[in-house]
Amino acid sequence: MSSSEQKRAAAAVALELVRPGMRLGLGTGSTAAYFVELLGEKVRAGLDVIGVPTSEATRGLAKHAGIPLTTLDETPELDLTVDGADELDPQLRLIKGGGAALLREKIVAYASRRMVVIADASKKVDVLGAFPLPIEVIQFGLGATRRAVERAISQAGCTGEIKLRVRPDGHALVTDSGHFILDAALGRIAEPEVLANGLAAVPGVVEHGLFIGLASDAFVAGPSGVEHITRSST
Repeated sequence: MSSSEQKRAAAAVALELVRPGMRLGLGTGSTAAYFVELLGEKVRAGLDVIGVPTSEATRGLAKHAGIPLTTLDETPELDLTVDGADELDPQLRLIKGGGAALLREKIVAYASRRMVVIADASKKVDVLGAFPLPIEVIQFGLGATRRAVERAISQAGCTGEIKLRVRPDGHALVTDSGHFILDAALGRIAEPEVLANGLAAVPGVVEHGLFIGLASDAFVAGPSGVEHITRSST
């Protein structure tokens, strides 16, 4: 299977978890988009669900697919969130945020009874860090925040270049929530929990892309089919 076919296969397996009446978190990214597309087909065929999108991009896809939408203000508890990942390790620790939606993705995942990751086989790694770690920061005091982030990264035993994420036109990318993103190319994160705690302690950091203890399952599609990974079995 091609990468796109693998992503669609993982999304199709995750769709089997959806039951009538469920309140769903709808993830962001290329793999999550397949789930939204397939879910829309089920909704148009009569499936009764409601969704909370994790980004404006996903909101647009879901509306186009005909999926009824709500907000966490109106529906603060969700049954299931299905989302992609930029990396996942054997303990189902994730790096997310390549699509610049990590803050909303983490809020939605935390509000859900269950989070399931869908991915193609290229996202499965032994150690996190090859994908640059996104760190969402407020615009005020960016220079000071960046220095504090560098210290937190060093104290966690990591090294690497930190870059402000920019759009193709060269201007800083601004998230749906009005923040900047620093991407930390660390190569290897030996202790994700230590780094996560260090980054969370920096006042200018709104959120980081380490998702730890949130995903209960992952459906990872490869050439030989879809592998089901559970956190309890790792």
